[in-house]
Amino acid sequence: MVTPAGGKLWRFKYRYNGAEKLLALGVYPEVGLKQARQRHDEAKKLLANGVDPNADKKRQALAATLSASNTFDSIAAELIDLKEREGLSVSTLIKQKWFRSQLQSAIGDRPVSDIEPMEVLAALKAIERRGNYETSKRTRAFADRVFRYAIITGRAKANPATGLGDALISGKVKHHAAIIDAAGVGTLLRAINAYEGSVLTKLATQLLAHVFVRPGELRHAEWSEIDFDRAVWLIPAAKMKMRADHAVPLSMQALAILNEAKALRVNSRYVFPSLVSSLKPMSENTVNMGLRRMGYTNEEMTAHGFRSTASTLLNESGKWSSDAIERALAHKDGDAIRGIYHRGKHWDERVKMAQWWSDYLDRLCAGGEVVPLRREG
Repeated sequence: MVTPAGGKLWRFKYRYNGAEKLLALGVYPEVGLKQARQRHDEAKKLLANGVDPNADKKRQALAATLSASNTFDSIAAELIDLKEREGLSVSTLIKQKWFRSQLQSAIGDRPVSDIEPMEVLAALKAIERRGNYETSKRTRAFADRVFRYAIITGRAKANPATGLGDALISGKVKHHAAIIDAAGVGTLLRAINAYEGSVLTKLATQLLAHVFVRPGELRHAEWSEIDFDRAVWLIPAAKMKMRADHAVPLSMQALAILNEAKALRVNSRYVFPSLVSSLKPMSENTVNMGLRRMGYTNEEMTAHGFRSTASTLLNESGKWSSDAIERALAHKDGDAIRGIYHRGKHWDERVKMAQWWSDYLDRLCAGGEVVPLRREG
């Protein structure tokens, strides 16, 4: 068939159930005479067996589409998208995407129903050989979730990632380094105050010491979340590790730091924007790099370590209930019923504790002697 525009098309005209139909066999010269004849012969065989060649062609195209959407990588992407719509925190989503990337080259393009345990293990062992034992374990856990999702959605019948953890090396869990003695904290605070690098980095580190949220929560803080009148920072669930809204009472010192950051007049919705682009939040390494420039090694102090510092010294003070401290740290309550019961509790105590903590840090920074106050009994 030659079109008015000059295109040369191979077509097969036939009748099926009394209706005249036309089957496309390809475009000349991409499809030559020999190949067109082969396709014509295959279509005639289908007709002889009572099968409509056009319907068969559509079924094959649909099967190819389904096969492409049933690869490990496509299902992993689908699962991550689902979790994002459910409100998984930004930092956790970034980790999920990174785990996905670790498996792309090995099993990403493979149909999920065809993947064997040895294929998954080989991909994990490749990570392990680089000395990343914990990453290998966590990547296996991610693969396990993807396969379980594939089974639930009817695209796989078995989970080849099950039990592979026994074949992987267990690395030692590394805890975030933190300074937990009062004198050491005082020295650290003076080093932060004397920091001569970026003002935003200095302010972010100062605020982290006072509010002791997770570094990712601080980096993604937005001005719209700060209520200066009520002295509270409302962090939405999507940004929280435990996927629950979290309110942070702000002491006078914390508000002063925020006002200083606001006075810089950086045109950004983020309280601490990236040093490169105001459209992005501060890099996850910024505070840690600032601590390194202050002379603190990764084994001495980290951005996440401010949480351990606060947890240790607040508990040692004996002035505050463990429940209030745990709520301030936004830890998940292992007892679901207890967690529901305590929701919204201890707010007044947390407000007082926030101001006491900032005043306490000021005393440590000034080099004053600190006498731990413990409850009797």
